[in-house]
Amino acid sequence: MPSSNLDLSGVWSLASADAVHRADMPLPGDVHTALKVAGLIPDPYEGRNEEQVQWVAERDWVVERQFVVDDPDGRWYLDITYLDTVAIVFINDVPVLSADNCFRRFRPDITAALQAGENTIRIHFHSSIAAGAERQARQPFYVPYHPGNSPIPNGNMLRKPQCHFGWDWNIAIAPLGLYGEIALKRLDPARIEHVVTSQRHVDGRVELHVALTLYAEEPTVVPVHFDLDGDRIRLDCGVAAGETKVHHVFEIDEPRLWWPAGSGDQHLYRLTVDIPGETVARQIGLRTVELLTDPDEAGSRFAFRINGREIFCRGANWIPADALFSLTSPEKTQDLLQSAVDANMNMIRVWGGGFYEADWFYDLCDRLGLMVWQDFQFACNLYPSTPDFLDDVAEEVDYQVRRLITHPSIVLWCGDNELVGALTWFKESIENRDRYLVSYDRLNRTIEQALRKAAPDAIWWPSSPASGYLDYGDAWHADGSGDMHYWSVWHENRSFDNYRSVRPRFCSEFGFQSYTSLPVIQTYADPKDLNIASPVMEHHQKNAGGNERIAATMFRYFRFPKDFANFVYLSQVQQALAIRTAVDYWRSLKPHCMGTLYWQLNDTWPVASWSSLDYGGGWKMLHYVARRFFQPVAVAAIPSEDGAEIRISLVNDTMDAVNVTINLSTVSLDGIRTPLKSVDAFSSPDAAVTAVTLSAADLPPDAILFWSFTATNGMGGEGHYVHGTYKALDLTPPGLEVSVSPAGDGAIDLVVQASGLALFVIVESDTPGRYSDNAFDLAAGESRRITFTPSAPSAAGPVFRIYDLYSCQSAD
Repeated sequence: MPSSNLDLSGVWSLASADAVHRADMPLPGDVHTALKVAGLIPDPYEGRNEEQVQWVAERDWVVERQFVVDDPDGRWYLDITYLDTVAIVFINDVPVLSADNCFRRFRPDITAALQAGENTIRIHFHSSIAAGAERQARQPFYVPYHPGNSPIPNGNMLRKPQCHFGWDWNIAIAPLGLYGEIALKRLDPARIEHVVTSQRHVDGRVELHVALTLYAEEPTVVPVHFDLDGDRIRLDCGVAAGETKVHHVFEIDEPRLWWPAGSGDQHLYRLTVDIPGETVARQIGLRTVELLTDPDEAGSRFAFRINGREIFCRGANWIPADALFSLTSPEKTQDLLQSAVDANMNMIRVWGGGFYEADWFYDLCDRLGLMVWQDFQFACNLYPSTPDFLDDVAEEVDYQVRRLITHPSIVLWCGDNELVGALTWFKESIENRDRYLVSYDRLNRTIEQALRKAAPDAIWWPSSPASGYLDYGDAWHADGSGDMHYWSVWHENRSFDNYRSVRPRFCSEFGFQSYTSLPVIQTYADPKDLNIASPVMEHHQKNAGGNERIAATMFRYFRFPKDFANFVYLSQVQQALAIRTAVDYWRSLKPHCMGTLYWQLNDTWPVASWSSLDYGGGWKMLHYVARRFFQPVAVAAIPSEDGAEIRISLVNDTMDAVNVTINLSTVSLDGIRTPLKSVDAFSSPDAAVTAVTLSAADLPPDAILFWSFTATNGMGGEGHYVHGTYKALDLTPPGLEVSVSPAGDGAIDLVVQASGLALFVIVESDTPGRYSDNAFDLAAGESRRITFTPSAPSAAGPVFRIYDLYSCQSAD
């Protein structure tokens, strides 16, 4: 055991405060998972077990372990992160920390509590439900929360993930635990508090400024080493009692820049800062970032410029990887983020109702080239503005910004999610808007000022959505300036065409639900529950009216599916259609629109939601379709407002001009393809053009417009457009046949062949894995070869199911 550092992670004992329930609990970890593993509660994700575990969050819980310190001399402190949330830490029955913010790092001095030999550490977790009620009662006026999102009340009183209290996609069980570091450390003679970097790009050179903050109890001299990719320097620093700042500048004459995915390489330098007994390492990406909000004819722009080049942002919103921390892992998260990149995304928005993610999360984004829009963790509620709350928030922001600012992937810091809109959601704030607006402004300014103090060069955006700085208007429906959340199609049950009624400058939220895939549903529902109106299926739908809206949309566009499995399939077809309709149109508006981030990338548990990735990481149909509509060079068919014309849009997000050959054809309902025309189109770098405009009258009746394209940079793709609704099509049997053969290394080749028209063909298996392609169309006589790679080796070969639009709707 190192004398100056004792890691206290591992197995602790867990007990309810009344000692009725006992179990082992790994730390880092959460209480619910420990109780489930011990057999004391059922799996909260199965059936309606959520209702059976509500009592856990209503109790206080205690975790405890012993540790040995041979030599307690010197100054000792605890290092704790992600302590969730209202908790008192005791060492040998001496209280050493009273914490109430999951998003802060705590380093209490514990010298007086330690003893030579065996010691006991105990953490007493206070019920978040009780703590929220206690704090609400102490407010000078009532601070409303959104009961639809948070069936567990008063979560807005606590600095912990807001989605822990529910959400319209999350389970509501208010988990608690410790998710980060817990270690005993000796202050010998100093420690590193922060390592913050900033960059100056001048005349092709970069100055990397490194700001080190040291903490010591008394004056001393500390040798400090700064190292950037082997360029190493030592400074012997005189350190005062308290905090001391040390600066060093690396000059880089031939910098290799960091670029977002699809725009260039993600070159990273390794920075290390070390003092005796402690080393801090950071990934450094050299890049410049600007947020362009200059006025124009439509209002004002909202565009990111990276390294002097404007980047169209293609991506999705990120929510926590799991509702329960113990079920997450870096490997699972990496798979989710890799799927984002594999679908041609270059940005994710870390939404404001979850976590500031762990360092390794942003390391992954750095390496993958995923730009991060980082919300501060406030979402869809009103919040206190009492001095103690604001002081706590300022400490939270200071810590999180200093921890994360070095990451090149983080390009924007946003004050909150939808708090301005929330002012219009509650009786109290409607009747006394001034009081609640002033309260909100105090919170928002506290966040901004703390950000600017910690990182003066960081890019700040006050809220999402927002039309501009100090603009408290309706950014949900105003599309001239700022970022937009456009939810009219889903929440107001409007047609998919309605996406083309707005022209966002940057749409940071929009979405349409589907059911999670059948193999995932079967993990929480018994065969008797496989009905969309069953209590279990309704329980795994957290958005009020969501199931009815999915079904109503099917009546609008499709013939109703023949059984439950096809209902699930068709829900994913229409989700993909909805989001494709929006993205195709908004990308075609470039540079008026410079970003589309759909809601949402991932799920926290198995549930009907807006995600394109199933819980567990499998790709829903939307994700396969997103890989096509987010391709840097893409072609789409966009009808005019009156439907008389169909514009073939060509979008080029690359740095090079491209020539594209587009082959247009019509396909009859029995699958016969007839060439229509071939078009050679040109696009300059970073542009959107109209390749050709067709008259809808020129399309034969009962025929579908198909296209394929190839670009001179090697990109290509295909698609189809139906002028009208799919339910109006009298489709005929596609005659699909599938042949299967081994492909080596456990992979399997599948060849799917059609004798007629097959739309939205998707192959599915109960075996987890990834398909090289899916969600495709075939005309008569065409085939598609795809490769399935299982996630893990299996003795039994997978059994494949195949879906298509005709078979989904036919009783044959």
